[in-house]
Amino acid sequence: MLSRTAASLYWLGRYVERAEFTARLIEATLRLDSLSPRPAGAGAWASALSVAGGEEGFAATGDALTAPNVARYLTLSRENPSSIRSCLDMARMNAKSVRTALSREAWEAINRAWLGLRDRSTTGGSQSTLSLAEAIKAEARGFEGALHRMLRNESNWFIRLGMAIERGDNTARLTDVKYHLLLPEGEKIGGPIDRDQWTTILHTVSAVTAYRWLYREGLKPWLVAELLIKRSELPRSMAASADETVNLLNLLGKRTGLQGEADRLARRRQSAISAVTTDRIFAQGLHEYLTEFVSENVRLDQAIAKQFRF
Repeated sequence: MLSRTAASLYWLGRYVERAEFTARLIEATLRLDSLSPRPAGAGAWASALSVAGGEEGFAATGDALTAPNVARYLTLSRENPSSIRSCLDMARMNAKSVRTALSREAWEAINRAWLGLRDRSTTGGSQSTLSLAEAIKAEARGFEGALHRMLRNESNWFIRLGMAIERGDNTARLTDVKYHLLLPEGEKIGGPIDRDQWTTILHTVSAVTAYRWLYREGLKPWLVAELLIKRSELPRSMAASADETVNLLNLLGKRTGLQGEADRLARRRQSAISAVTTDRIFAQGLHEYLTEFVSENVRLDQAIAKQFRF
């Protein structure tokens, strides 16, 4: 396989996963703000920008920090490289360059998602924005479903590798939302608003039911963190992403003969997540742990590009 083809497949996976994550982030923020009995206010939207890495870009627009403005920036802005529209533009461009490696269903899922945003200029009100986010999530699920019905070959593995790298990064950033969401003055840790915020994060990664299955206790912050970081049973956990990355690199290494630093970094990360305890994570600081994971993910991404000569 040509290096540029591998790169297009890998980034196709990353952009589709990033578009879905941004849709989930917008949904979570709306639920914390407009749809919650105890609205989080502008702080929720500031945290969404922080997690998406869009603080400076949004500030440059000069727009006020309001729900419609931030939702539009995260969804439709062409100036924001991580907006849903920008991600789908890039995903479609990469998909076109490797069209013969994709099934018809995979291509149509990407194209439908792109067409759904092509002529939009506004996200509308809260319910309209939620509907748009749900439509993006549905197309991303359709793409992933089509991917699992494709041949298990290098094309499939590079797309899934990109998705796994992006998913781990996204879960770390989403978990870190809680660090940026300060409780209002007078509210206690473990109080109603605190529980609402943690529940919304679980809802965003479709893990509310999973939490209830795995833990008999009521909602506890350290157990939510454990679920999202260490429990590989949860497909969107950081541990599951680490496991999948190692497995996919092994498959690609056997098929292509290209193994090296990326494999070493992936295995080291897998072992580190398995070995660390939740108590240790909170002792060193949840925010610091997640920030280091994101930095480590960047190094792994760079090692993958070098190993497969992107």
